[in-house]
Amino acid sequence: MEQSTLQIKDRSLKVADSIIDCIGQTPLVRLNSLFGSSGASVYAKLEMMNPGGSMKDRPARYIIEQGLRDGTIKPDTHLIESTSGNLGIGLALTAKRYGLKFTCVVDPKITSTNLRMITYLGAQVDMVTEPDEHGSYLQSRIRRVKELASQDPAGYWINQYANPLNWQAHYHGAGQEIVEQMDGQIDVLVCAVSTTGSILGISRRVKEANPRARIVAVDAVGSIIFGTPSRQRELPGIGANRVPELFSPNEIDQVIHVDDRESVQGCQKLLEREGIFAGGSSGSLVAALEKLVPTLRPSAKVVTVFADRGERYLDSVYDEQWVNQLPPSQTIKSI
Repeated sequence: MEQSTLQIKDRSLKVADSIIDCIGQTPLVRLNSLFGSSGASVYAKLEMMNPGGSMKDRPARYIIEQGLRDGTIKPDTHLIESTSGNLGIGLALTAKRYGLKFTCVVDPKITSTNLRMITYLGAQVDMVTEPDEHGSYLQSRIRRVKELASQDPAGYWINQYANPLNWQAHYHGAGQEIVEQMDGQIDVLVCAVSTTGSILGISRRVKEANPRARIVAVDAVGSIIFGTPSRQRELPGIGANRVPELFSPNEIDQVIHVDDRESVQGCQKLLEREGIFAGGSSGSLVAALEKLVPTLRPSAKVVTVFADRGERYLDSVYDEQWVNQLPPSQTIKSI
C-alpha cells in the first residue's frame, strides 16, 4: 500500500500544532524481566503512550481526517460511535480539534475514568442499560447508535467494526513503526482482538516485511469472534459478542483464549516485573505470551502491542474487591 498522506508532515518537528499531532511514534520496549531467560525475545509496543492513552487514538484521527478530506464528514456532521471507552476518548480528542459534534454510546462496563474523560473532552454520552441476547451490551450499543443516526440527518456512524479505515490506520501507524523499530525482523506478532482492526492492519504491514511472520490473536474467553461459546465477560477492550465485518480469519495463524482472572494476573506481573502499568488487554497478552513463548525457538523475535494505560482500571483490574468477584478461570484450548 502507498504511504498515507494523513501523517504528520514533518516528523522532525519539535513543537506540535495540536495534541492530535502527538499521536504515534510510541516506544518499543523489550520485556527482559518477564521473558529475558526464555530464549525468545519479546518486545512490546507501548500504545498507551499516545496522548489519549490508547492505540485507539490512531483510527480516531485517521477516520475523521480522511472523512474531512473526502467529504464524508463535514463541519456540521454529528459523529456517533459505540465504544467501551478508548475509541471514545480518541474520537473526542479529534472531534474537539476540528469542532465536530460527537456522541459516544457506552454501557455500564465502561471504566469510570474513561467515562469522565469522554465527558470532560466535550463529547455527549449516551449509556445503554439493557444487556443484549448474549448478556453483554455490544449489540444493544449498536442498536442505539443506529437509532441515533436515523434520528439526525447529519448523523454519521464511525462503525469501527466494519470501517476499513480502522485497519488502515494501524497499517500506516503502529504497523509501519514496528517494522522500522525492528528493522523488519519479526517472527511472531501477538495482538489482542476486538474489532480486529489493529491486528489486521499491523499484521499486513509486518507480513510485507517478513512474509513468514506468524500472527497470533489473543481473545477473551466468552468472546465469539473465533466461534467459541459466548459467556459473560467483565473486562472491556478485548473480545466481542459479534463477529466484526473486518474479520479475516485466514490471516490469523493461531488463537489463544485468556479469561478475566488470567488477564488480571498478567497485569499484576507486568507491573511487578517490568514496571509497566497497563490495561486489561495487556494483561491478557502477558498471560498468552507465557503460554506461547516456551513453544518458540530461542532465536525468535516476538512483538506484542499494549493498548492502553492501567490508570483506567483502578476500579477493576487493580481493585481487589472487583477481582474477588470474578468467576473461576476457564481454560479454552488454543486454536
